[in-house]
Amino acid sequence: MTTQQIKLSKAFCLSGVIGAIFYLLHDIVGSMYYPGYNWMSQAVSDLTATDAPSRIVAGGFSNVYGIMSCICCLFVCVLNTDKHKIQKIGLALFTTMEMISAIGYSIFPLSSSGYDGSVQSFMHVYVVTTAVVLLSIVSLIMIAVGSFKSKRKVLGVLAIIALVMMFVGAVGSNAAPKEIFGVLERFSTYSAVIFTGILGVSTFLEKA
Repeated sequence: MTTQQIKLSKAFCLSGVIGAIFYLLHDIVGSMYYPGYNWMSQAVSDLTATDAPSRIVAGGFSNVYGIMSCICCLFVCVLNTDKHKIQKIGLALFTTMEMISAIGYSIFPLSSSGYDGSVQSFMHVYVVTTAVVLLSIVSLIMIAVGSFKSKRKVLGVLAIIALVMMFVGAVGSNAAPKEIFGVLERFSTYSAVIFTGILGVSTFLEKA
């Protein structure tokens, strides 16, 4: 790649930050269009449920987030081909996870009542979510290990923090009182969102 191409590719990596902003907007602005919505007790995915009054607004912001995060991860992979093999595989799996999440949740949203036994609900919960969770765990572990091996300790530590946040969110949302379900559930959702932005910024700032 030429110097100009590298600079342009690095600029595209910042789409991860833009995506994170749109995800936050999907949460904040979307809740404004959902009368009675309580972010502390309700999942963020309720905002884009098939029968949610906020679906169009929140879904618009969410779709932009999905596109931006995928663009970011793709260019991060392109610019990190010289890194440790384990880290490269981890980045590829994380990118795959982002794509499955962006496309899968858009095609198969839940209803506001949650799992209702339909094919759409089955795909959302048992196919898309399972794939996203497994890929997130494996990719973050590999990114952390690869980062430490290539002496990028800060990125490795941040990957571990993101992984811990996912576990806290997953375990906490199932064990904690319903009144704070939404708070803990956001630990899981925002960990991937924020880490995508971190990957983008890290790659953008790295010297060629």
